[in-house]
Amino acid sequence: MTELLFIRHGETDWNRQQRFQGQIDVPLNAAGQAQAARLGQRLAREQHDALFSSDLVRAQETAAPLAAAWGKTPKLVPGLREQSFGVLEGLDVPTIKQRHPDLWQQWLEHRSQFALPKGESLLQFHTRVIDAVRELAGGGAGQRLVIVTHGGVLDMLWRTANGLSLDGLRECEIPNTGINRLRWAGGTLHIDSWADDAHLAGLPAQPSTAAGERQGA
Repeated sequence: MTELLFIRHGETDWNRQQRFQGQIDVPLNAAGQAQAARLGQRLAREQHDALFSSDLVRAQETAAPLAAAWGKTPKLVPGLREQSFGVLEGLDVPTIKQRHPDLWQQWLEHRSQFALPKGESLLQFHTRVIDAVRELAGGGAGQRLVIVTHGGVLDMLWRTANGLSLDGLRECEIPNTGINRLRWAGGTLHIDSWADDAHLAGLPAQPSTAAGERQGA
């Protein structure tokens, strides 16, 4: 059995703008930096065996306070990048509706096999994510691993652990720097707790992370 603490990166300006980030490198904004600092304070004394991060900058910046507290350099895992949104990356929703109305309508159908031009389908994304998690869990058997990643990745983990289809709207909350405690046991994922962001109490409200959203990430 491997314990896995998955954490979504802190807020970026593109989260606020509902702009598709995907695999574009977007740094944390001031709010995201404050969230990451709170995360670091909360987990500084918690036991762990290894720290991992997506190789995108917003995840690395979120992992930085943890790395400083623990005296460790995060190991970067490209397989835990956000989903690639292809031609829509960098665009906000109003612009997408204007420039790519047909793609927007197909996107809203939330079909697992639909891939945006130059992007990944949810099925391809899910396979990539689970392969990466399986490799980490296998290499860290009996350990507790802390992993900073993205909203879309966490959605794939939620669906997998709950036996849900990849089709359809997101059903779970995924707050920035929320802590999600899972276990890999017997070749499957199990959720112990989800979306714990108590460390953000008193900070300004985040953008909506309600179920049914996939933009930004």
